[in-house]
Amino acid sequence: MSIRLGVNIDHVATIRKARGEKHPEPYIVAKKALKYGADSITIHLREDRRHINDNDLKLISSIKSIPLNLEMASNSEMLSIAIKYKPDFVCIVPEKRNEITTEGGLNLKKNINKLKSTINIFNKNKIRTSLFINPTKKDIKFSKLFNAKCVELHTGKISNQIKKNKKYTNHLKNIKDCAKYAKSLGLEVHAGHGMDYKTAKILSKVREIEEFNIGHFIIGESIIFGLKTTIGRFKKILK
Repeated sequence: MSIRLGVNIDHVATIRKARGEKHPEPYIVAKKALKYGADSITIHLREDRRHINDNDLKLISSIKSIPLNLEMASNSEMLSIAIKYKPDFVCIVPEKRNEITTEGGLNLKKNINKLKSTINIFNKNKIRTSLFINPTKKDIKFSKLFNAKCVELHTGKISNQIKKNKKYTNHLKNIKDCAKYAKSLGLEVHAGHGMDYKTAKILSKVREIEEFNIGHFIIGESIIFGLKTTIGRFKKILK
């Protein structure tokens, strides 16, 4: 079974914001990505709206042919927005204003009541919910307790090791063990953060992982080689 590829288009909006203009439009890239083989589109509507904005979400969610995964913090504002636009999927992520990108997984133990309540609301609204977590069995157990449907394992550490040509065997074993454990609890397993062709190829051998979500590298490669070529190369790896 092939691993699904979710393409995060946040950094299309980053390029747009560099000039403060309307070009390039994320929704156009979303449609092109699906045409070239992406299985879903991910956008992260951050509290500070540093790239994707509310109008992007409104526009993309209105195009029913786009399977949309909304990354969001667990707070009342984002919950209301998600219920309003009803994306196909939601991935709850940690969020700090001063971070460049998402640094690590959610602190589940610290946010038990908030996360359980949020996921319950999404389940009632038939929005599949994933939790972005560090690859630990403790966090997987919490995710099951919260009634999440999926977990997305943070792959930042193993990706950094691979890129620096350092040993990654222990990180890979941990991800394999966590993926197997999550699957045994009935959770769907996704993976993402810092991935490129090499890390995708290595992690694609973990049979329990059903979906990769990749953004920065795909958008960066597409500037050089084009979106069709970049997505096509990932799809070959994930077969």
